[in-house]
Amino acid sequence: MNKESIKKTFQRIGILGGTFDPIHLGHISPALENARWLSLDQLFLLPAHIPPHKKQTVADAKHRQSMVELVCQEFPIFQLDTRELLKNSPSYTVESIEDISEQYKNSQLFFIIGMDSLLTFTSWHRWENILKYCHIVVNTRPEYDLKKLSRICHHSLSQYFIDNMSELNSTQSGKIIFHQHANIDISSTDIRQQLNAKIFDENKLSSGVIKYIKQHQLYR
Repeated sequence: MNKESIKKTFQRIGILGGTFDPIHLGHISPALENARWLSLDQLFLLPAHIPPHKKQTVADAKHRQSMVELVCQEFPIFQLDTRELLKNSPSYTVESIEDISEQYKNSQLFFIIGMDSLLTFTSWHRWENILKYCHIVVNTRPEYDLKKLSRICHHSLSQYFIDNMSELNSTQSGKIIFHQHANIDISSTDIRQQLNAKIFDENKLSSGVIKYIKQHQLYR
């Protein structure tokens, strides 16, 4: 893929959603790389309150919010977005993207996902509407072959794929671009198991988040 930064024509806002249970370097490092690559002005971290496709979170919304806040303090490019945490119903991406688009009308929005999410994207609630309001950035590992996409996924989404960042200059939304990043294989499930065993790995969690987890005795 073209590694050149895009020419700035709009304010650019990245959006990274997730349960962040807990937030870890597998979230942070690729997001920082995306921010540099796209020359983002801000990158919103959007914790889900009740994710529609996952079981209930381990840490409650208050603690997950606090851990994300600590990361935002460490990296000023990040900004906590609490709109999904304030809901008492499942958090659908399309509703959040619509809200953010309405709030930042003169901005390009870049919704950041991984390849696993792309493979299920066409099953998401009103997925076509997501592309009306933002571009999608898919983080892939260097060895990933796009030919591995399922026939159904490729048929539905290939019309949106681009491989030249210059195509983002003149359009505010509706494109899917792939970004290769360093292979950071960190599983939230594995981290929670380590924390339960009182293993605090600074190669996976920021020191501030580790301190917070210890202070509040989370994931035991």
